[in-house]
This record gives sequence, C-alpha cells and structure tokens, in this order.
Amino acid sequence: MRIAILTFDGFNEIDSFVALTILNRLAGQGWSAQITSPGAEVTSMNGVTVRAQQGLNFAAEADAVLIGSGIRTREYAGDAALLGQIRLDPARQLIGAQCSGTLLLARLGLIGDLPACTDLITKPWVVDAGVRVIDAPFVAHGNVATACGCLAAPYLAAWMIARLAGPAEAEAALHYVAPVGEKAEYVARAMAAIGLARGDGAGNRSARRS
Repeated sequence: MRIAILTFDGFNEIDSFVALTILNRLAGQGWSAQITSPGAEVTSMNGVTVRAQQGLNFAAEADAVLIGSGIRTREYAGDAALLGQIRLDPARQLIGAQCSGTLLLARLGLIGDLPACTDLITKPWVVDAGVRVIDAPFVAHGNVATACGCLAAPYLAAWMIARLAGPAEAEAALHYVAPVGEKAEYVARAMAAIGLARGDGAGNRSARRS
C-alpha cells in the first residue's frame, strides 16, 4: 500500500508525522506512507523543514491519501493551479483529511453535502464552501473520511489500516503508540471513534475495501 500524506508549507507537524509513523508500522507488509509536497522541501508552522519524499503527482498514483492541516490552508484552497495538481479518485482511493485539510477536500469537490469534521478556526470557511460541519472527532462516508483536532491523527491512520488491512492490524498499530498503562483504554476509544469495536470480526470483513 502506497499512501501520500499531503503536506504543505505551514503544516501542522502532528497531523503529518503522527499519521506517517502509525501507517508505517505496516512497512513490513509492504506499506509505505510518504510526505508528499509541491516542492523539494516543506516547512512546518513551527519552522521545521523536511525534505519531501514525493511530489504532488504521487497523490494520483497512491492507494490512499491523507491531507493534513496547516496555517496556510486557506491560501492553498484558493490556489486553482495548486488544486489542479491534486488528482484524487474516491472510487479507487481511500481519502482522509484533518482539520483545515477538510477545506481542501471541499474545494476539490470530494465532500459535497455530506457532513464533515474540521477545527473551529476553519469551520466558517468549510461552511462557506457548502459543507455541513458536525461536532465530532471523526466521520467517514465510504472511502472519504475527515477528522478534527491535532490528536485525531491516529483516528485517520487507524481508519485507513482497518479498511485496508483489517481492524486487528489497526489495533496493533495503535497499541504500539498508545501510552503505557493506558493502552487497552486508548485502543478501545480510538476503534470506537472510527466505528469499530475491538476484535470485531464482522467489522474486519466489512471494513476491507472492495
């Protein structure tokens, strides 16, 4: 599985790096989540500069795509040339967005009138884009999911793993990153947030992408 984590200048480190880490827990099974950006380097909202692993064209090829948030998302949402470089296909790909990344999904026409999650700062802009925002940390409709709050990044990562590898693999990945002494509680809460009970065999069968 190849996963593009769309990361733009001004990005929130938690969104991109936490999802990257959790998704790459399955590297031994051939998974590869990569920082995907318009340029060779990208600088975070706190001044951390990293080298992009893929260009935006990778998003069209990937099996799944995550769009993180950042302090410049509204600017990017108004950049027609940039949006034109992001070619996504929800019929073939799993697509997730976090916080202000939901605004980019809306501008790309991938939410429509479905309810979505976003942060409080971005909410007015997402509403203006015609999207109904709900007060929830995570919501998914078919192959498209949105989450809000920096620490909701594990929900998006777990959702992708559950859909593409099964809930048991999602639980294992979450268990690895969860705080010691709180692992069972953390995993159960996260799996409930994405709509799967721990050890739900039926969920395993229905969650896999067709």
